Amino acid sequence: MRPVKITPNFVRAVDGSCLIELGNTRVICTACVVNELPRWRKEQQLGWVTAEYGMLPGSTRERKPRPAAKPDGRSVEIQRLIGRVVRNVVRFEKLGENTVYLDCDVLEADGGTRTASVTGAYVALALAAARREKAGQFAPRALRGAVAAVSVGLSDGRAVLDLDYAEDSAAQVDMNVAMTAGGKLVELQGTAEGRAFTTTELDKMLRLARRGIRQLFQAQRRAVADGLRA
Repeated sequence: MRPVKITPNFVRAVDGSCLIELGNTRVICTACVVNELPRWRKEQQLGWVTAEYGMLPGSTRERKPRPAAKPDGRSVEIQRLIGRVVRNVVRFEKLGENTVYLDCDVLEADGGTRTASVTGAYVALALAAARREKAGQFAPRALRGAVAAVSVGLSDGRAVLDLDYAEDSAAQVDMNVAMTAGGKLVELQGTAEGRAFTTTELDKMLRLARRGIRQLFQAQRRAVADGLRA
């Protein structure tokens, strides 16, 4: 794993936030609770959690244009991934008729922005949920556990954890793994970029991902605890 740092309460105007840093990748994650629901969700007495993702213009070597009207296809795919993964640990009946918006904005991209966004979005959500529970606006235990994600791959036949941009560009296999704190898989995104891979190699990558995600859970717990004490 690259060095991991999660700074809670990075944006103080919202319900929950953090800055997550994985090596040179840095992402701001915020959680905003809004007293509204999508039209299709109304009358169900269930809350909702959704995510948005974007890369700021200076996040890459070449300026990343701001989307004029709507996010590009890659950003849409990533924000759907973030929402899908994080919703696995939410008890919607505990949220009231509220929507939690998780916004992930990439300050600097050096590989692993989607997995960093998942890991940081959970921290922002956990802080927001704890504060809303304390205020009596969410029912207790709105979250059933933690979730985090990491990238793995194969480079020169060797399993590699938490790939930076250079490693990712040269990898023969690229995979993103999201897991709950209980050790269950939430999402697998794996692609053979250079060659097909075997189930034995898949097992190696999953074992490596599990080790990395355990480190991320430790960083998440520290960040949430520090954020709630502040």
